[in-house]
Amino acid sequence: MTTATATPVVYDPYSYAIHEDPYPTYTRLREEAPVYHNAERGFWALSRHADVMAAFRDSERFSSAEGVSIDPAASGPNAHRTMSFLAMDPPQHGRMRGLVSRGFTPRRVAEMEDRIRALTIEHLEPALDGASFDFVADLAGKVPMDVISEMLDVPRADRAELRRLSDLLVHREEGITDVPPSGVEAALALVVYYADLIADRRANPGDDLVSALCAAEIDGDRLSDDEITSFLFLMVVAGNETTTKLLAHAWYWAWRNPDERAKVFGDLTRIPDWVEETLRYDTSSQLLARVTTCDVTLHEVTIPAGDRVVLLAGSANRDPRAFTNPDVFNLDANRDAGIASFGMGRHFCMGASLARLESRVVLEELVRRVAHYDIDEAGASRVHSVNVRGFATLPTTVAVR
Repeated sequence: MTTATATPVVYDPYSYAIHEDPYPTYTRLREEAPVYHNAERGFWALSRHADVMAAFRDSERFSSAEGVSIDPAASGPNAHRTMSFLAMDPPQHGRMRGLVSRGFTPRRVAEMEDRIRALTIEHLEPALDGASFDFVADLAGKVPMDVISEMLDVPRADRAELRRLSDLLVHREEGITDVPPSGVEAALALVVYYADLIADRRANPGDDLVSALCAAEIDGDRLSDDEITSFLFLMVVAGNETTTKLLAHAWYWAWRNPDERAKVFGDLTRIPDWVEETLRYDTSSQLLARVTTCDVTLHEVTIPAGDRVVLLAGSANRDPRAFTNPDVFNLDANRDAGIASFGMGRHFCMGASLARLESRVVLEELVRRVAHYDIDEAGASRVHSVNVRGFATLPTTVAVR
């Protein structure tokens, strides 16, 4: 008598089913295939917390030089043109990050809190005037783009279009396994816009981030226009998309977990815990790609040199080897093992402090004004992207205080 063989686990980051809920697949990957190979798509995947965090730290064996995406058109030796220092190894990475950081200091970020709060209130009050609104379109999608736009001194009239273009860069129709024509057109439009913006700031410098990048210098070394453009791509896409998704996930998972929601609605000081647990439980950046520089053997499986490897941050954050009851949304959870949401090592996300600040401020202003809220889950929809997970729409009904 023979027994049936279990169906091997299949992980495809382009699958709409994965976009809707990747976590059951992540569980199987961690247990059955911690070094997973997708021959059809041409990548390997690491899913356990210890392996993902170690690979983030190991830039010698896991190179970033070909970018963080597995989209063919967005990866390879020219990936740095749209991903800036995310697609660089030392020494280029250290040079670029060092110059860029001159215009992105902790002081510059901290000084933005009052302005972030004003922008939040500006969008929140009209949204709350009605009984219902779309949390993404009316609030979570607007504040991060406005914050970045103010840092760059982008005119208000241009901001909605920049957000539309950045959305097109990450959206994937089902069955499409590369950057679509609409995404390519959006990228070209952004290049033209940034070129004009940089030329203006070189001629008329101000107190904005673009002017700071134009003036940044270390021992006579300065950024070229192309290098500034690549960083602006990174700012508008990564800085806008991920924070938008973080805010909507926080709102959604608190709604799904009323006991946890009660903790923050009764105590504003718990909002940072709300942000951190959201980052762990359902992070915006689900995966980041690397390329091996040599043969790498893990769990008795050898990944050949030159192969693409995806580091599944979303899976690492749900690994029971690192977190207790990781599939439970719990503001009091012990996260001392470290979340993978912002990466680790030399590529730790430069915008992490800004994302946390924006999220805290927006959620504070919501809790101050909203007594109770409900979400129309049937009307909610998710974005379809290889790297980013989050809501495209999140219809919300509120009762104000």
